[in-house]
Amino acid sequence: MGNSSRKYSSRVVDGPTRAPARAMLRATGFTDGDFHKPQVGIASTWSNLTPCNMHINGLAEEAARGADGAGGKSVIFNTITISDGIANGTEGMKYSLVSREIIADSIEAVAGCEGFDGLVAIGGCDKNMPGCLIGLARLNRPAVFVYGGTITPGDNHTDIISVFEAVGSHAKGDMTAIEVKRIEETAIPGPGSCGGMYTANTMASAIEVMGMSLPGSSAQNATSDTKLRDCRQAGEAVLRLLKHNIRPSDIMTRPAFENAITLVIALGGSTNAVLHLLAMAHAVGVELSLDDFTRLGKRVPVLADLRPSGHYMMSELVAIGGILPLMKTLLDAGLLQGDCLTVTGKTLAENLAGVNPYPPGQNIIRPLANPIKPDSHLRILYGNLAPGGAVAKITGKEGLSFTGPARVFDSEEETLARILDGSVQKGDVVVIRYEGPKGGPGMREMLSPTSAIMGRGLGKGVALITDGRFSGGSHGFVVGHITPEARQGGPLAIVEDGDVITIDAEHNRLELDLTDSVITGRLARWQPPEPRYRRGVLAKYARAVGPASQGAVTDAQEDGN
Repeated sequence: MGNSSRKYSSRVVDGPTRAPARAMLRATGFTDGDFHKPQVGIASTWSNLTPCNMHINGLAEEAARGADGAGGKSVIFNTITISDGIANGTEGMKYSLVSREIIADSIEAVAGCEGFDGLVAIGGCDKNMPGCLIGLARLNRPAVFVYGGTITPGDNHTDIISVFEAVGSHAKGDMTAIEVKRIEETAIPGPGSCGGMYTANTMASAIEVMGMSLPGSSAQNATSDTKLRDCRQAGEAVLRLLKHNIRPSDIMTRPAFENAITLVIALGGSTNAVLHLLAMAHAVGVELSLDDFTRLGKRVPVLADLRPSGHYMMSELVAIGGILPLMKTLLDAGLLQGDCLTVTGKTLAENLAGVNPYPPGQNIIRPLANPIKPDSHLRILYGNLAPGGAVAKITGKEGLSFTGPARVFDSEEETLARILDGSVQKGDVVVIRYEGPKGGPGMREMLSPTSAIMGRGLGKGVALITDGRFSGGSHGFVVGHITPEARQGGPLAIVEDGDVITIDAEHNRLELDLTDSVITGRLARWQPPEPRYRRGVLAKYARAVGPASQGAVTDAQEDGN
């Protein structure tokens, strides 16, 4: 392919002075001919610690075969993964968002060191995907992202959220320990990412419509021939991108991010998409803010009846055509920008030209004329309790406003215990603070408390607000990402039991019913708690991380933000 496709690898392996490098690579299987081929790094997030990623090694090998068959030389390397589903509700969950940065850093470090000309990144669990995209954006070398695929449902249409909510049902007395164990044993039948429109499927869909995955990649079952073909074609696609020098910065443009926001809303996707899209935009130098979600949300309806707020699972959407027909519907309605370039080398509109509509009679995706909600379920709230903004996930099923007395807790564990023992009552606004990016540190997901609320039958009777965040599986009247966070002296730090809080998703307000002078007086007396960690990765993260309203990135100092 010539040196134009070997911009980086040629510096590593060409010429007499690079003989030591070639000697090392020969031991890994390189031949004379391989040194003249573009090198394609295959970033695998394989790990046997979670079903989301347990099959990805095989997918990486398939992507490598595709790259090799198209004239490249593939090199598979690994990066880490953690499991939110395993760690949720424990101190270990503080490492979850941290892992997004580690994944991005490791992909950047390996590719930058080894001189890969192009990349395929394969992710399965929540943080894998934005972590991979942030790494690819920083490197800005021809690249394709591949989603590991969705899991199939467990017995009786169950999934991981069914297990979390069973814990709350057991605490209420509606389910026996034996019934909980039966769900535990059957809800996760094999490989693949959690089955609803939770964070993994949300981010995979966003990345596809953004143009960084091949068409169809986000809506495929993890263990399918379709997914294997997707991986092989991704390896081939990188060679075409190298030939035409198409890089992530050519694809991940502001219009592409607006397309991602639009599709996330239409799918009823996770609040984590706000955090991750802001961070991905930062990595590629695109201006994106919380207010863009509000602006686009005024005209984009929720159309997908998918879990957690809806009924169906991703595998059932896969069976009727995935997200491509939905994308075509949105494009035809003028809600997507079709001139955005994608990893196929074609525009989004060109990719969707031959897509057929959903089969008649399906109930998973509503028509535009009959939406589940006429505007976005992702609400960006401001007010005296969130001067820098907060992110709410309000579908309307629990109502559009909530006012009640605060029940204040300084950790997730304390909150969960009080929900399970019945201390939290109907009408309460549960406040969980000191769980933000710096305060946690790590901005834990509040899946255990929200699931316990649902399991106890309080989904319409209790609201929950936090400077932490939520799993894509959380539902109910929930508000997260409150900025400034409590650890930084945000108003959340001075809320007391009994203070009246109002969440208004119609006017996008989050208000504490106290006068400005009372709030100012309490803040003057407030003292920040001691840091929870003084050494190690969590301490380092707490020092470096920025606010949730800007994506909780760790390299903002580079551009002065």
